[in-house]
Amino acid sequence: MNEHILLVEDDQALRTSLRVRLRGEGYVVETAEDGKEAFEKATTLAFDMIILDIILPVRSGFDLCRDIRQAGLATPILFLTARTQTIDKVVGLRIGGDDYVTKPFKAVELIARIEALLRRAPSLPGKGIHQFGSICVDLGRVRVTRDGNPVYLSSREFQLLRYLIEHSGDVVHRTDILKSVWGYESGTLTRTVDMHIASLRQKLEENPQEPALIVTVPRHGYKFVGSKGN
Repeated sequence: MNEHILLVEDDQALRTSLRVRLRGEGYVVETAEDGKEAFEKATTLAFDMIILDIILPVRSGFDLCRDIRQAGLATPILFLTARTQTIDKVVGLRIGGDDYVTKPFKAVELIARIEALLRRAPSLPGKGIHQFGSICVDLGRVRVTRDGNPVYLSSREFQLLRYLIEHSGDVVHRTDILKSVWGYESGTLTRTVDMHIASLRQKLEENPQEPALIVTVPRHGYKFVGSKGN
């Protein structure tokens, strides 16, 4: 296992108990107790997931999530909070959160949610830095930049980009992408793949209407054009 988790929680007792429980499950856990410390760690260290309380000193969890995404990081974020109103959940998900667990909660439920999120972001070989023209993809830090400026990708978009990079030069079928990135079996509608490809092109291509990085192979799928990095 050994996935690295950043746990951001200002309640010392809860932070300590969760850290012990998560380490007991085999995770490597780093903690932060306020928004400033959390942002510094999230943007300088590599994590597989961030567990984030909403009500924090210095900077709220919502602000922190937004800033992490604007910094170009696609690390999965699970909100952990006492807020139960639907609007709070909607806001958290819309600004870049991936899941939401409300307090009080059972540890077994939290562990299950963590496992589910990590399954959606499978670890693929080659956690290096890949350069494609003005685009730099840092798989280890889960970060993408263009001309040195952060590019915001959702967690799913980053997973899709990573999959394409790992299969650079190969034609990948939509059904294979669905199975490997989404965990769906064949027969599932593939429109979601096309929508995510279109979004990646808007963010990465010089001319999204004439893509040079992610090209369409008619009646088959897509091909990522570029050499693998380090």
